[in-house]
Amino acid sequence: MTNPHSLLLKSSRWKSWEYTLWLLALASPFVLSSHALIINEIAIVALFALSLDLILGYTGIVSLGHAAFFGMGAYSAALFAKLVMPDPLVGLVVGVAFATVLGAVCSVTILRGTDLTRLMVTLGVGLILMELANKLDWLTGGADGLQGVVMGPLLGRFQFDLTGRTAAWYSLSVLLLVFVLARRLVNSPFGATLKAIRDNRLRAMAIGIPVSSRLAVVYTLAAAVAGAAGALLAQTSSFASLDVFEFHRSADVMLILVIGGVGWLYGGVTGAIVFKLMQDVISSITPQYWTFWIGLFLVVLILVGRERLIRPWTWFGKRDPRASLPPAGAVVPKDGASSKGSNV
Repeated sequence: MTNPHSLLLKSSRWKSWEYTLWLLALASPFVLSSHALIINEIAIVALFALSLDLILGYTGIVSLGHAAFFGMGAYSAALFAKLVMPDPLVGLVVGVAFATVLGAVCSVTILRGTDLTRLMVTLGVGLILMELANKLDWLTGGADGLQGVVMGPLLGRFQFDLTGRTAAWYSLSVLLLVFVLARRLVNSPFGATLKAIRDNRLRAMAIGIPVSSRLAVVYTLAAAVAGAAGALLAQTSSFASLDVFEFHRSADVMLILVIGGVGWLYGGVTGAIVFKLMQDVISSITPQYWTFWIGLFLVVLILVGRERLIRPWTWFGKRDPRASLPPAGAVVPKDGASSKGSNV
């Protein structure tokens, strides 16, 4: 009989194509220096999507207020740079710390109730924080945003310039580090318990998994990652505004996971690349109606399916009914859909 621990270790091993992929990603700000700013945005959004995937794809927690932690990280890092010291790495740690504390406090709100209850509670937290940031204008700048943020050089040597190369490399490096840690987490025994909770919460409780503590821990970890993404945005743009708490932040990251798929860490990265490139290209062609075309793309994606979308010659053929059946011995989640590469 195969040892479950050895299976987890095998699944966490890196493939050769992954090393190539990340090397190309880290080199892209210098090879594609004219596109460094959009690369920086993609890295930050991918990190934000990865944080949501930890709770949505691996634990089944639906959230519409994930921007609360993103905004907390952004304002914490920006205020620290303006009022205390401009070191980016220390500011990043401060942003992550404040978002982690907020996530730990808010984790009690998702332990009870249904998915609809969690949606409303998480949305409410984000709206409360946005209103607080608006009212505390003596500290946050209110509707005008927090201005006068000046960042010091990265590692004491690399200045943040207008080309965005340093910012892009910084954000990609943080994304890679968090991705490695998250990959290790989801392929550990702790990650296996998260998947058990996602598939069947009552059964997980019956076999002795501490469901409440697991949910609280993963929610706090996801908040920390979202805070890191927010801190990167504030540091690389030298600005923080109420926009970081807006509902569209949470909605956009949900759409990114719809595009890339939930339950596998590359879904957030893939979705961020597709979403940001589509937004950049379409908005340059038709600034007024770019949301229409992205919405149309999402409708087609849901109707056709992600696998068939990249193979358009299969759109009008008959599906093989055997293709939808799971392989022999496979464990099918409660909802009957595979998490990796699913359409939701």
